[in-house]
Amino acid sequence: MNKSIIGIGNAIIDVFVHVDDDFLSKNNLTKGSMKLFEKKEFDELKKNIKIEKIIAGGSVANSMVGISFLNGDSSFIGKIGLDDFGKLYKKNLEEAKVKFLYSEKKETLPTGASIILITPDSERTMCTYLGISSQLSSEDIDENIFLNKKLIFLEGYLWDKGPSEKMFKKVMNIAKKNKIESAMSLSDVFCVNRHKKEFLNLFINDLNILIGNENEIIELTSSKNLLESINKLKNFNKLVVITRSEKGSIAIQNGEVTDCKSIRVDKIMDLTGAGDLFAAGFLKEYLDKSEIKECLLNGSKLASKIIQKIGARLN
Repeated sequence: MNKSIIGIGNAIIDVFVHVDDDFLSKNNLTKGSMKLFEKKEFDELKKNIKIEKIIAGGSVANSMVGISFLNGDSSFIGKIGLDDFGKLYKKNLEEAKVKFLYSEKKETLPTGASIILITPDSERTMCTYLGISSQLSSEDIDENIFLNKKLIFLEGYLWDKGPSEKMFKKVMNIAKKNKIESAMSLSDVFCVNRHKKEFLNLFINDLNILIGNENEIIELTSSKNLLESINKLKNFNKLVVITRSEKGSIAIQNGEVTDCKSIRVDKIMDLTGAGDLFAAGFLKEYLDKSEIKECLLNGSKLASKIIQKIGARLN
């Protein structure tokens, strides 16, 4: 049985730093959000921090590493340059046993990076310079790479600043033509706000699976609360997965709602990658044809493990 998954997303190097709340205030940053930076602004911020850890990241890439950690068959496409960060990125993914299916070439922009600021409450605020990652285009997508895949997983962040619409359309056409299922994560509530119309079109016309947290889902459906969102989403023949932090998670499929409690942990170290690893746990079980409740539970298990560590890697 084919259980292989291919992820497409922004190839971003994660740079981890601990800061206090004052640092966020001084730099006009909203706690828990992801802000896009231009290169000059990003370099300026980099001067004022003390780097603690550097690792290959990006939302969907984190999910692919999580699936590999669970002994799943995962691949990733993301645009990198031939620079030091690009080399580190490729090496890091391959060490995690994720097949990197992008042919890197000399680029005009550097490999993307994200400074992840961790505050004392373990919340993370991301300052991201997309670099060449945002230029992933339809020319970078080779149909042959997808032919033996069961599921394609994309991230909402791909819509920021790049030639994403054409690329997304090509991927969706490949998926439909070859009967491959497609899934997308909503990434970030601000990202949903920026691209709501496009995301709704994708959800209605193309995607089989949509994954998002409570706030992202409420924003996407223009609802007052989660119950209103659920009632709207019940009308679609889709699988919608909603994460709710300590309140657990919900899946909506064929008009049915499945609820799952979260797994309590003694000490939260860092919330980076919680959603990415939840997606990994959920999708791995889904590929294994498990019941939806089991998929939610596996997502919760992986998310509970990652929030007890710094960064989005379990090994």
